[in-house]
Formats: sequence, structure tokens, C-alpha cells
Amino acid sequence: MFELIIFCVILVAVAYSATLWFMGRRDDVLHGEFVHVEQPSPEPSPQPWMTPAPPLPLPPAQPKANPENLQALLEAIKRDLNDAASA
Repeated sequence: MFELIIFCVILVAVAYSATLWFMGRRDDVLHGEFVHVEQPSPEPSPQPWMTPAPPLPLPPAQPKANPENLQALLEAIKRDLNDAASA
């Protein structure tokens, strides 16, 4: 049982080192400590797909609803509903 525990600890250490290696933290794997390198991060250059799209044109303004138009629309809807109900 003791051998199994030792084997598992070694296996976890190898897996941890392999994970650091594949993640690009090779300095951490080689030196056994976390190396903090101060590197200035360059400003990313704007890519064509990163530029904002031009604003879309606004739709044409709707005419103001007056009571006569609304009443005519309501009558047309009532007629259509009565025709659909009688059919």
C-alpha cells in the first residue's frame, strides 16, 4: 500500500510538470520555482475585424397615428375577424 501511495505522488508530480511544460511555463518546470518576468505588454494593433462597424442608417420615420387612421384600421380588423368567424 505504501508503494502505491509513493507511486501516485510521483505520478501527480510528473503530470503537474508535464502540464506546466505544455502550458508554456518551461522556466517553472526547469527551475522548480515560479519565475515572474516583467515584460511590457505591447499595445495590440487594431485588426480589420476589430474595427467598429459604421452605424446603421435609421429607418424612415413613421407617420403620426391620428384617430381617423386608427379607427379605420380597427374597423378593417373587425371585418376580417367577422369574416373569419363566419367562414
